Formats: sequence, C-alpha cells, structure tokens
Amino acid sequence: MRRVLPLFAVLLLLATACTTSQDPGPGPDPRPSGERWRPKPGLAWQWQLSGRLDPAVDVPVYDIDGFDHPAATVADLHRRGRKVICYLSTGAWEDFRPDAGAFPKSVLGQGNGWEGERWLDIRRIDVLTPLMAKRLDMCRAKGFDAVEPDNMDGYRNRTGFPLTAADQLRYNRLIARLARERGLAVGLKNDLDQIPQLLADFDFAVNEQCAEYDECGRLVPFVKAGKAVFHVEYELETEEFCPEARELGLSSMRKKYELGVWRRAC
Repeated sequence: MRRVLPLFAVLLLLATACTTSQDPGPGPDPRPSGERWRPKPGLAWQWQLSGRLDPAVDVPVYDIDGFDHPAATVADLHRRGRKVICYLSTGAWEDFRPDAGAFPKSVLGQGNGWEGERWLDIRRIDVLTPLMAKRLDMCRAKGFDAVEPDNMDGYRNRTGFPLTAADQLRYNRLIARLARERGLAVGLKNDLDQIPQLLADFDFAVNEQCAEYDECGRLVPFVKAGKAVFHVEYELETEEFCPEARELGLSSMRKKYELGVWRRAC
C-alpha cells in the first residue's frame, strides 16, 4: 500500500486518473512453475500507474496497472526487451474496477486513505479466493510476467476488521500460491514485519519509503536470497538514499506520488 498522501497529492492523483479454504485452481494451461521469472537484485525498473504509458524508458522491468493495459501493451513491452509486472490491489476494494460489483458488502471495511478504496476482510478466503483468482487469470491472459499484489498489510492498519498477523500470513500465502500456479512471479508489497515468514513464498519485494522510515535493512533477506527489491522514495532526494540503496543491493529510484512517467533512478 502506498503511504497516505498529503491532500495536494490526493488531488493530483484524482486529476490523473467465516474462513474456508476454497480454491478454484489455476485455470487452464498454467505455465510450468520452472518457467516462472525470478528477478535478481539490482535490476532497474519503471513503475507507472497513471498517465499515458511511456514504453521507451530504457530499463529491463516495467510495473504497470493490470486492469488499465491490454495484452497489446504487454506484448509491445516484451518486444522492447522488458519484463512486465501486473499491478493489482488484492487487499483493498476499489470502486472504479470493472469487477467491483462482485465483492459483497460484508467484506468491505474502512477506507484505506485513497479515494474509492476500502480494506477487504482477508479472513473471508471463501469469498476472496475466486475473485482474486480471476484477477490473476487476467494478468496471465494478458501475458504479464509477474504480479505486484498491493495492500498486503491490512492487519497493521485500521481496516474495520479484527485482523491478526496470522490472518495476513494465510492470505498473503494464498495470493502467492495463486500467482505461482499461473506461472507468474509474485512480489511482497511492503509488509516488512512478515518478511522472515514470507520470504520463501515470494519471488521479489516492492517497497515504498524504506529509506525515509529507516527500514531498508529489513529488506536485505530478499537480496541475500537472490531476489530483487524494487524500491521507491517520494520525499527524499536521490543523494539522501541512493548510497545506502546501492550498498544494500536495492533497485531504487525516486518517484512522484501519482506514479506517472517521471523517475530519477539511483
């Protein structure tokens, strides 16, 4: 989950744009798990979730919205030599998504600080498993190489539900398993406290503002395991965080809150 924004950044963003374990399975013809992409530490990347996509940034990895872009966009990025990550919200409901009506009101909690978004009751695996499986099927069908599941730390926030760390571990592992069954690499978004338990379940990490909050050292287990850490800062200048990021082996850059084209890499 991106950190709660100041009001001006929210306005800018708006301008741009009972637990059971039921599992429908990965669907037809998943890629064999041996073919799953496994990004290595140090890969440069671009993260663009708003504005017109610029496919010409000379980096090997793109992270873009899974709903907003068709298969043709993913194919074009592949022709340019990029690996492409599918951004999805798996821990929060968004009223602007085409499948928003499929989520029963009983699983919708408090707002998460973003317009039109509400936390999900991740204890309701019976409800959320088929919904998330369909979203991951979409990522696979469009040809994405990986998925960035967002809002994966609800238990640390005021969601409106009594979520526990155990609830979060169970749900995050479910999302990771569903992604991998479809041949998609999967990243752990933030959720630093559970890295020791979840390291084996995820192929890379995506982090926001670990330097600003003096947390980057907690991501080192991913790097030591040969797994990329894709990292951004919003408030700090590159000279304030890049030396440490390079030393730790992170793939770091500065972005603006709206996550448009602009980037300043380490």
